[in-house]
Amino acid sequence: MQLNHLDLPVPDVAATAAFFTTHFGFRLCETRGNNGFALLQGSGGFALVLTRRRAEGVQDFPDTFHVGFLLESEAAVHAAHARLQAAGVSGLPPVSFQRGATLFYVHAPGGILVEVSHRSPV
Repeated sequence: MQLNHLDLPVPDVAATAAFFTTHFGFRLCETRGNNGFALLQGSGGFALVLTRRRAEGVQDFPDTFHVGFLLESEAAVHAAHARLQAAGVSGLPPVSFQRGATLFYVHAPGGILVEVSHRSPV
């Protein structure tokens, strides 16, 4: 079984789509409505679907919810961090070593926590 897609409700579909296409290599395939839907294609056939949050009701992500990207090396993690920093992404903490991984976290528009990491084989 292969994971096909993830559908994330966000307040600003266009801003979140721009974040993932600019910084994480997704390709924008389709948009619908007035900032209501975007389909992004990632590597390996994975699709990221962004939909506009409903106007009413609780729609927050759980405290520990995040999207994780696994990179091929520690150098790649540091390079990704440097690209985000050079792009002026705000709230970017330094790269750290936690739970056996070199990683950093960053918030995408809409409050989505994103982890970028490399885990060395044990």
